[in-house]
Amino acid sequence: MKTIARWLSGLLIGLTLPIAPLQGQAPADSFKVGVAPHTSARFILEQYQPLRTYLTKALGVEVEIVTAPDFTEFARQAVGQKYDVAITTGHQARMLQMDAAYLPLITYKADFKALVVVRSDAGIKDAADLKGKTVIGLSPSSLVTLWGESWLRRMRRTDVTLRYVSAADSVGQLLLVGEGSAGLMSLPNFQNLAPEVKAKLRVLAESPAMAGRVYMLNGRQQKRKAAIEAAIGAFSKTPEGLQYLEKNNLGGYRKLRGGELEAMSPYAVEVRKILGLK
Repeated sequence: MKTIARWLSGLLIGLTLPIAPLQGQAPADSFKVGVAPHTSARFILEQYQPLRTYLTKALGVEVEIVTAPDFTEFARQAVGQKYDVAITTGHQARMLQMDAAYLPLITYKADFKALVVVRSDAGIKDAADLKGKTVIGLSPSSLVTLWGESWLRRMRRTDVTLRYVSAADSVGQLLLVGEGSAGLMSLPNFQNLAPEVKAKLRVLAESPAMAGRVYMLNGRQQKRKAAIEAAIGAFSKTPEGLQYLEKNNLGGYRKLRGGELEAMSPYAVEVRKILGLK
């Protein structure tokens, strides 16, 4: 039975994860919103279900929320035009703008920062205490991981072991059971950890504010741009939208500032390298 379970687990990890409920074959005019796998598929489903419901009614099409096993596969599928809207961090958003004709729509008002977190009782006071330790991050193409690896290099900590996992809540849990000495995650994901987990963790370092989760529109949907922007704006004023924004510490929606995505270009280049794009 264990062998069968492992085989099934491996099979599922290799697939894109559709997490909106479907009945039979999706209609031809279905609208796919891809959400970068910043946390577990279950949490993403809960988080984006109110938006999915509202957009389905507002746009008059069946909206699906989908994700991928990791950030690298998400970027690969987004470049392959799988999503009508891709919601992903600024570095991948910049890459999609440059390489796949996606158009920026909006982002969130709340600051997005990358964090290095440690167990509160671990006795780790600075980067020097990480010598020879294991640092846990999301996939190599996630923004928090790229920033965290850059921070480690600046701190001359090239002697650590990097381990990659699929979700931010996994990072926290693994730190608590001693499978790593530091973890890399975003400020929003840290804030959304279970209270009993967050209470046992401490922030060791944080990045400057960066472009966080950005809604990017596939160029093939350009004619719907105004309607989609209006629908998202209207959603944010509904009770469900206000609850969604408050519960997830997002602060509301805003337009991107001039040069905000362009500032992500160095990180976008790293994603392109990982994907093997020229």
